[in-house]
Amino acid sequence: MNKAEKAQFVVDTLEDLYPETPIPLDHSDSFTLLIAVLMSAQTTDLKVNQVTPTLFERAGNPTEMAALDPEEIRHIIREVGLAPTKSKAIQKLSQILLDKHDGHVPQTFEELEALPGVGHKTASVVMSQAFGVPAFPVDTHIHRLLYRWGLTNGKNVTQTEKDAKRIFPKALWNKLHLQIIFFGREYCKARNHRREECPICSVIGRKTNFR
Repeated sequence: MNKAEKAQFVVDTLEDLYPETPIPLDHSDSFTLLIAVLMSAQTTDLKVNQVTPTLFERAGNPTEMAALDPEEIRHIIREVGLAPTKSKAIQKLSQILLDKHDGHVPQTFEELEALPGVGHKTASVVMSQAFGVPAFPVDTHIHRLLYRWGLTNGKNVTQTEKDAKRIFPKALWNKLHLQIIFFGREYCKARNHRREECPICSVIGRKTNFR
C-alpha cells in the first residue's frame, strides 16, 4: 500500500472500532478542560480524572483558581507528575486569564501557547475539543503509532503532526486523534506489542516497531 491507501485503511478501521469518541479527560467547560490537559503531561488521564473533581470543586473557574495559593493546588494534585511545577502554572495562568482575557480561555493557538504550562499539544487539544477548531494533537503515543504504520519517519512529534495533517483530511482530525489514542491503549501498546495480533499493524505495520 502507498501512504494514501494506508491512511484510508487506518481511517476505516478506527471508524469501525470507535464510531464514538468521548473526550478522555473529565471537564465541564473550556477552563476545566485546559487545566485537565495541562495536568495530563507525563501522567495518565485516569490519574488526572481522579484528582480534578476535588480541585474543580474547590476552584472551578479562573477567579477561584487564581485566589488559591500554589501550595494548596499542589497538595490537591500531589499524585500527578510534576505537581509543584503544574500547580504554579495553573495559578498563574488563571490570573492571566483574568488580567488579559476577561476570565475566558482564549481561542487562538498563539494566545493559548503564551500561557504558563501550555505547549502546542495542550493548545491543540483545547482548540479541537473545546472550540471545534481543526487540530491534530500529537503526543508520544500517536507519534509511536503513526511511525509503526509507516505514515511518518518518527523524527519528532513536530514532524509527525505535519505528516498527519498532510495525509489525513482536515475534517477528520479532531475525531481521528482521539480514535488513535483509544486504539493505542487497547491494541497497540508501547510494551509487549504483538504486531501480528494488532488490527492495523498486522496489515500495514513496519516489521521493526518504534520503541
